Amino acid sequence: MSERLPRQLHPGAWWLWAIGIGAAASRTTNPITLLVLVAAVGCVVAFRRTDAPWARGFSTYIKLALLVIAIRVVFRVLFGSQHGTTILFTLPELQLPDAAAGVRIGGQVSLEGVLAALYDGIRLATLLLCIGAANMLANPKRLLKSLPPAVHELGVAVTVALTVAPQLIESGQRIRRARKLRNAGSGRRGFVRGVAIPVLEDALDRSLVLAAAMDSRGYGRHDPQSRSSSFVTGALLLGGVGGVCVGVYAMLDGTAPRALGVPTLVVGCVVAVLGIRLGGRRVRRTVYRPDPWRGAEWAVSACGVGAAAVMFVASAVDPANLYPSLQPLRWPELGLLPALAAAIAMLPARLAPPVAVRPASSVSRDVAVAA
Repeated sequence: MSERLPRQLHPGAWWLWAIGIGAAASRTTNPITLLVLVAAVGCVVAFRRTDAPWARGFSTYIKLALLVIAIRVVFRVLFGSQHGTTILFTLPELQLPDAAAGVRIGGQVSLEGVLAALYDGIRLATLLLCIGAANMLANPKRLLKSLPPAVHELGVAVTVALTVAPQLIESGQRIRRARKLRNAGSGRRGFVRGVAIPVLEDALDRSLVLAAAMDSRGYGRHDPQSRSSSFVTGALLLGGVGGVCVGVYAMLDGTAPRALGVPTLVVGCVVAVLGIRLGGRRVRRTVYRPDPWRGAEWAVSACGVGAAAVMFVASAVDPANLYPSLQPLRWPELGLLPALAAAIAMLPARLAPPVAVRPASSVSRDVAVAA
C-alpha cells in the first residue's frame, strides 16, 4: 500500500464535517455522549491540524467552553427556577414586585436544576468546540476562494469575522513567546501594557493591511446591473437562506411539524442556488489553482453527515438515552448508536490526507521574528 502524499483538505469538507458533528450534538443532552463527541473532535484536530497561525489555540476554545458551562450553571443557580426535591443549599431570596412574577433571584437550589444547567452548558460547549475545530482545520483564505462569485462579498465579511479569534490567539501567543525570550515580567500590572496593547496594535495593523490588499485587488467592483435584476437576485438569495434556516430549525427542533422540515429545506436550497447562479453573472472573478474536491473530501463530509444521521435515528429509537431523566434522577449511559456516531466522527483522523510539516528552521525563524 503506497503512502499518501501530504496535502491540505478542501476547507468546505472540514466545515461540513464540523456542522454535522454540531447537528449530532444538538440532538442530545447526555453528558457522556457529548464528551465522547468532544473527544472525537479533539482527536481529529490533534491528528490533522497544521502549524499555520489559525490552527493554533484549540486549548483556548476549550477554556472558553468551560467558561460557557460555568456561566450557564451560575445563571441557573442565581436566576433560574429550581424544580426538584433534592435541595443542595438555599440562597438569600430577593423579593421582586408582582410585575416580575415568574422571575426568581436566589432561593432554594436543587440538584436537578443544577444538573439540567450543566447538561445544557455541555451541549453549548460542544457546539462551540465544533466551530473551533472547523476554524483550526480549514484555511479561511482557501475557503473564501472556493465560494461562488455571487456570495463573494458576503464571504469576505464572514471570513474576516471567523478569523478574528484565531488571529487574536496567534497574536497573544506570539507576544507571550517574545516576552519570555526577553525575560519580561508576567505580573498582572504589566499585562495591559505588555500584552493587551500589543495585541490590539497587531489587530489594527492586520486590518489596515487587509483593507489595502482588498482595495488594490478591486474588491467591490462588479459589472452594472439593472434594478429589477438586483431585486430578483436579492429576493432569491434572502428567500433561499430563509428557507434553509427554517428547514434546519424544524429538523433540529423535535416539536416542529415534519412538513416544515425537509420540504422547506429542499425548497430553500433550490431557491438559493438559483439566486447564486443569477447573481454570479455580474461578478467576474478568476481563481488561481482552484482546490480540488476528491475522494478524501467526500469521505470527511460523509463522516459529519453520517454522525448527524445516526443521532437522528437514535432520537427516534431511544430518546430516553439521549435526554437523561432528572425527575427521577437517572445516571446517564452511553448508547450503542451515539457511540457509533462518535466513532464515525473520529474517522477523518485517518481518512483525511496527512498534513505537511514545516521544517524546524522555519519555525525558529518565526520565533525570532516575533521576538
